[in-house]
Amino acid sequence: MRAARYYGRHDIRVEETAEPTLHEPDEVLVEVSHCGICGTDLHEYEVGPIVTRTEPHPLTGATLPQTLGHEFAGRVVATGDLIRDVAVGDRVSVMPAIVCGRCPYCRRGMGNLCLNFACTGLSAATGGLARYAVLKDYQVFRVPDAVSDVAAAVVEPAAVAAYGVDRAVVRGGDVVLVTGAGPVGALSALYASAIGAGLVIVAEPNPKRAALARTLDVGPVLDPAEESFAGTIAELTEGLGVDVAVECSGTTAGLAACVTHTRRAGTVVQTGLHTKPATVDAMALSEKDLSLLGSWCYRLTDWPRVMRLVATGRYPIERVVTSHIGLEDVVPKGFDVLVDPAGDELKVLVSAA
Repeated sequence: MRAARYYGRHDIRVEETAEPTLHEPDEVLVEVSHCGICGTDLHEYEVGPIVTRTEPHPLTGATLPQTLGHEFAGRVVATGDLIRDVAVGDRVSVMPAIVCGRCPYCRRGMGNLCLNFACTGLSAATGGLARYAVLKDYQVFRVPDAVSDVAAAVVEPAAVAAYGVDRAVVRGGDVVLVTGAGPVGALSALYASAIGAGLVIVAEPNPKRAALARTLDVGPVLDPAEESFAGTIAELTEGLGVDVAVECSGTTAGLAACVTHTRRAGTVVQTGLHTKPATVDAMALSEKDLSLLGSWCYRLTDWPRVMRLVATGRYPIERVVTSHIGLEDVVPKGFDVLVDPAGDELKVLVSAA
């Protein structure tokens, strides 16, 4: 089969590789329908290897070259003897985290913090940027009839967004600021709105992405570089600042804006990933009695809950998808477009069929 294989910085090759087969009774073989290109994939492409492995992963044994793709959905084509929750022909959404189940964090139910954490499409034998992938039983979830194949492929970043917002404990009626309108920022805004935020404000300096964010219709979209930015937030919040800020840009400027514009005793959650150290106004954290939280991945059991919310129509995650491309175009029409700072894409889905 053809697969997009990562060899190193700016080196992704679409090439022939062997079709994967089942080796364990708790494995599932999935034919991929759609796979998204994630910000983590882009970080690997631009400055990696980061989480892809130049030496064998201690849990999976995976090493470069790596078949990429960890945001995907598909249809079950084969199952091991121990599989009971899905059957051949079922549509499934993939939770790509691979965990040991034995470390102190796994034993506490915090698989996202597993000391031996691996990920399909980043540090495993297979990935979603190919026709087939092999998953463990706990990685596949049946898709409800009301959820499209496209939406099923977006559940992974939607779960990332949901976990960040949930970490901040957004309550009904809260005013929420989201900095950065990339895919996770857009999904964070949609999720905050879905769970009852009274007002969602999106800060995005890229005019093309800002225009896309306005189509989500969740609240005002502001340019943080404009002189009026601070005054507009003050006006929208009666001078107090927002209750919760969700930082999704992965920039020092985005984090600074969150700290500045969150009210006293409010909460800032860092969802966007930083590729280099950031600075923060620690005095402001103290003076304003702020809570500053990190957010890593998602609860591994969140898939059914997120899909149920998507099925209601209140969390329209497919709206962040802006393009569909074939596997052969994954670099020129996918990676190269998405790393362009002036680009106008949010989520690009790839099909290997």
